[in-house]
Formats: sequence, structure tokens, C-alpha cells
Amino acid sequence: QGLPVESGGGLVQAGDSLRLSCAFSGRAYTFKDYGMGWFRQAPGKEREFVSAIDSGGGDTSYADSVKGRFTITRDNAKNTVYLQMNSLKPEDTAVYYCAASEYTIVSITSDAYNYWGQGTQVTVSS
Repeated sequence: QGLPVESGGGLVQAGDSLRLSCAFSGRAYTFKDYGMGWFRQAPGKEREFVSAIDSGGGDTSYADSVKGRFTITRDNAKNTVYLQMNSLKPEDTAVYYCAASEYTIVSITSDAYNYWGQGTQVTVSS
């Protein structure tokens, strides 16, 4: 038992790509029973929704600002969710948080999530 753990953040230049990973073994339920999401928070700004995926991996949602650039996937056999980020922009600079929801469906609001990781920093230079 524990909390989601993010990895893969770093410092890149505009136009580069990164893939974030989030490992979560589950708590009351196993990983495959949780909807998963990614949120981000830039300095001085509120936390915002980025992307979410349902427990089975068949349904996804994206914020308008990242549609066409980011892709969320999950591998339930590995207890891991991913966020592939392409064509990164300076506006993507933020701490990225992975969260797990006991709802199996896609959720886009933070109050739907029960467990949160500590975050991983993504910095995109001009």
C-alpha cells in the first residue's frame, strides 16, 4: 500500500518530448480498479486538469490546451499510467501530479481523486 509515484520529469526545450510515468499499487482496491488522472500546477497558478483515463484504459479525456500533443495510456499489468508529452511549450512548465480515483470512469475534477503523488517537475525553456 502507498501513494502514486511519478517519474520522468525534467528540463527540456520547446518542441521536445517527455514521457511521465506513475506507479500505484492500489489501496483498498487494486490498480486496475482505479481511474487515473494527471494534473499540473504552475507557479502562482491553480492546479488544473491535464488528462484522465478510465480503469480499463478504453476512455480518455484531455484538457483543450494539450489535445493533439499529449497522450495518456495505462498498463494495468504493470500498475502504471503514462503521459506522453510531445511538442512541449513553455506554457506546459509546471509540477505534474498523478492521481488515483475510486471511480472507474474518467474524472476531470480534482475532488474525484482519492490518492495523489508528490509531483514531478517539468520545465520547458523557450
